[in-house]
Amino acid sequence: MSVSTDTDGNKYIIKLEGCFNFAIENEFCLAYKGVETNKVFVLDFSAVESIDSTTLGMLLLLRDYAGGDKSNIELSMCSPDIKNILEISNFQKLFTIS
Repeated sequence: MSVSTDTDGNKYIIKLEGCFNFAIENEFCLAYKGVETNKVFVLDFSAVESIDSTTLGMLLLLRDYAGGDKSNIELSMCSPDIKNILEISNFQKLFTIS
């Protein structure tokens, strides 16, 4: 798994590759710690092969960091399987999922 970051105007992009799970928790947290919370956080899932329950917890921690209910986080380019897991977990109520 690898995590890389980029910016595009007011968007802070976190690109994820491989299996998004507990093994990359520290790397994922370091990717957004210190970033201004008024940014739009975009998580690029285009190269993510799988997620697990710890992924859901890490996404919730990012949401808390970014301002909770005031946060603006997009989970973009999710595969149909990943999108299904996120929707079963009702994450569409907390994040923009595409």
